[in-house]
Amino acid sequence: MTESFACSLVHNLITMPANLSPEYKKAEQAFREAKEDGERLVCLKEMLRTIPKHKGTEHLQRDIKSRIKQLAEQLTGPKKGAARSGPAHTVRPEGAAQLAIIGPPNSGKSSLHRYLTGSRAEIGPHGHTTQKPMPGMLAFEDIQFQLIDLPPITADYMEGWFVNALQPAQGVLLVVDISDPGCTDHVAMICGRLEEKKIALIERWPGLDPDDQIPIDTDSEILDPFRIYLPTLLVANKIDLDQGAEDVNLLREFLGTRFPLLAASSKSGVGLNEIGPLLFRGLEIVRVYTKTPGKIPEMDRPFTVKRGSTVLDVARLVHKDIAGSLRYARAWGKGVFAGQQVGPEHSLADGDVVELHMR
Repeated sequence: MTESFACSLVHNLITMPANLSPEYKKAEQAFREAKEDGERLVCLKEMLRTIPKHKGTEHLQRDIKSRIKQLAEQLTGPKKGAARSGPAHTVRPEGAAQLAIIGPPNSGKSSLHRYLTGSRAEIGPHGHTTQKPMPGMLAFEDIQFQLIDLPPITADYMEGWFVNALQPAQGVLLVVDISDPGCTDHVAMICGRLEEKKIALIERWPGLDPDDQIPIDTDSEILDPFRIYLPTLLVANKIDLDQGAEDVNLLREFLGTRFPLLAASSKSGVGLNEIGPLLFRGLEIVRVYTKTPGKIPEMDRPFTVKRGSTVLDVARLVHKDIAGSLRYARAWGKGVFAGQQVGPEHSLADGDVVELHMR
């Protein structure tokens, strides 16, 4: 996906109400959650179909049409005789969620990535050791989170494909060297550089305490549908080099941010065991286990969905044909008696077991 598609100039703020319909908002939300370009194209077409056609939405209509054209051309490949573009620099999402690890040079983010995932991320004494996205998997209980180590960001340089790499992410780990006197400036600089590219690092995680976070106005009529909003965990790294840095409240005041904050050391591992549970809770991950009639559940292979997901959502993950012919399910877990028959729209809780029955 090109940088211009991912987060370039979007519809201008309009002076008259857009009065966006529930159908449009549903399509827009699906676009935000889509993981593949093909899915995004389908959602864009639905956004164009359902958007109210009046003067107040003219800018947005043009923007959607432009993105449909760009994405359709990307999916069909380069025209005959046209030069092929370089690598996409995006990593296909795997596991329960994809998180990007970002930060300034020498913040220790690659060491953090190696410690958490066991990857072979290159580590060096100088900045800019990471040159391309480096994926790795962080194990948490019976699921995994995909962590992508990205090149550093400076006031003078950020990779042109950086926006593309962030497109599939569901959150960010912003790593700073707490022993560096300039770390507060680094946080502000990175937020500013990404803001220029219409990428907002936000304090609000869906599953964390809403009273301790700044909400995002997702119901605003003029909310940019092509802007990327990424819940962010600030990792104050190298606390082993800064005595007293374990005091998270003092760190938060020092750094001047309301991001959820974790004091850690990628060298000793202090604090890093908290990342898995925080991501699980913050992203509202729900594990659902399946079983075949007459057999025991497959308790070592959960499907992962977000809180509020339904039986039908899990059926889609199992196989699209199963979802298309799903009749009902039997469920075991919270809010149901053992083996209770439930419909496709039944909401699931973490640890539930479902037995899918087709027509």
